[in-house]
Amino acid sequence: MENVLLFLTPKSAVAYLEDDFTLRQTIEKMKFHRYSAVPIVDKNGKYIGTITEGDIFWYIYNNQTKLVSTYDLEDIRLKDVPRNRDNTAVNASAKISDLINVAVNQNFVPVVDDSNSFIGIITRKTVIAHLLKNKEKQVD
Repeated sequence: MENVLLFLTPKSAVAYLEDDFTLRQTIEKMKFHRYSAVPIVDKNGKYIGTITEGDIFWYIYNNQTKLVSTYDLEDIRLKDVPRNRDNTAVNASAKISDLINVAVNQNFVPVVDDSNSFIGIITRKTVIAHLLKNKEKQVD
């Protein structure tokens, strides 16, 4: 049985956000990396959830009378922005089958340790590549 950690992109190589970032910092980081969804951690490194472009859009749309300029986004904390759906995380000791079941519905799967600390992500692309490689081995 393979370990899901073989597919891990470690936290040090992942763009993630802290829940006390401002909405402006969040948008700037997402724009810089060109990501549509990014994991969120708290100040202790625990996985909180996932913010998406849609979450930010709907927050701004629903609060447009309060938001006059981009500078107003500096007063809003990421933790105060409602999220539609968080990416489900898997534990570092999860089975590959569990990872696959989660990856079907998400572009990336956050990985946490036993204390729920965020340790990285596994992309759906990596999971698909693994499945294709194993299928090719079976055919040969």
